[in-house]
Amino acid sequence: MLMNDLGNSPAARDIANVIHPYTNLAKHRETGPLVITRGKGVYVYDEDGKEYIEGLAGLWCASLGFGEEALIEAAVEQMRALPYYHSFAGKSTNPLIDVSEKLLAIAPANMARVLLSNSGSEANDTLVKLVWYYNNAHDRPEKKKIISRIKGYHGVTVASASLTGLPNNHRDFDLPIANILHTDCPHHYRFAETGETEEAFATRMADNLEALILEEGPETVAAFIAEPVMGAGGVIVPPRTYFEKVQVVLRKYDVLLLADEVICGFGRTGNMWGSETFGLKPDTITVAKALSSAYLPISGVMVSEDIFDAMILESEKIGVFGHGFTYSGHPVCAAVAARTLELMEERHVLDHVRAVAPRFQQRLQTFADHPLVGEARGVGLIGAVEMVADKATKKPFPPSDGVGAYCAARAEDHGVIPRALMDSVAFCPPLIIAESEIDEMFDRFARALDETEAWVEKEGLRR
Repeated sequence: MLMNDLGNSPAARDIANVIHPYTNLAKHRETGPLVITRGKGVYVYDEDGKEYIEGLAGLWCASLGFGEEALIEAAVEQMRALPYYHSFAGKSTNPLIDVSEKLLAIAPANMARVLLSNSGSEANDTLVKLVWYYNNAHDRPEKKKIISRIKGYHGVTVASASLTGLPNNHRDFDLPIANILHTDCPHHYRFAETGETEEAFATRMADNLEALILEEGPETVAAFIAEPVMGAGGVIVPPRTYFEKVQVVLRKYDVLLLADEVICGFGRTGNMWGSETFGLKPDTITVAKALSSAYLPISGVMVSEDIFDAMILESEKIGVFGHGFTYSGHPVCAAVAARTLELMEERHVLDHVRAVAPRFQQRLQTFADHPLVGEARGVGLIGAVEMVADKATKKPFPPSDGVGAYCAARAEDHGVIPRALMDSVAFCPPLIIAESEIDEMFDRFARALDETEAWVEKEGLRR
């Protein structure tokens, strides 16, 4: 549709006024937006009343689904009592204290304090500064390099986008900045050598990480950041023994482990934390998204006692801890986050995830036999299917073919919203999803996948 054909509709007004993240802005002027007007449970509805299963929980985040009255009431109650206050200069509020206390109580490692912010990007941006701050406190001015991974995703601020290992987050933004490095992507299906087992592949990944640390100089390498499951890079589940072997390398060279739990935290992998699922023992943990079931923006950094002690030393030396945001620990956001954590416990959400995840993974794996699918992968209630031009050779489609985007668009036609990540299509539904809704979601996607296969054949894309 063209803007001139839309009159004064929401679509026309959107095209005329809005910049959309992660969107082809030129194409958007022709196609316009999908305008979502309401949601309930795992479903959202567009302006014409069409129903969609929200197959990605929005952006990996609406863990308790849409229209949860307990969270709405928590926000309204706090808005009436104290709609805003800050946490600068030692000021505090009860919701800020509550959510910080709750986070530390359930942390997967011994964390000492919480610093709240507003998004995962802000949390990981903060983390970069804290790593540098920490090493300055220990009189190690050269130990500043942070190693991330190719296809890792950690945000879009200048620092967090530098950590992100995706080309389009760097290209023409003049990123990454100095002191940010990238090591191998641990995707066995895509990068293993012929006949290489997951364990052997994990050993090679750890050896390559060690080689990078030695090449750069261990005295210059401060930290390694990782998502337990790589989300926006394609839902890449680590190969067996990967984190066990990586952590041996990190300990050997006194390199901090920074766990990005923005997607995996709060039940997504079947445990409260992805770090528990894959055996990480992190020095810091960043959280966001499902912390408030995405009802209001909030994120945080949890730090170990050692890192917090260094922060105290530096603030004593300088006279102030010179970091924070106007909305850090915003009382309404914090109240909703605290209530979200309470609901997860009261309603035994983890038990529910563990009960329905086998069905999710079973249905996901059925797509591995589809002629268009090279790999189906996942854990808990997160997964993806990767489409390939040739199953035998794993040959990918050229990005210009847009096969992933085409499949996601057909899925929307059939009433399910997944996310295309190049030629992988990702699923990460609200944690409250029922088995019958899992079946319906994948039934709808199956029709879209078949239509995509027919389109690929018609267009001759398996060239």
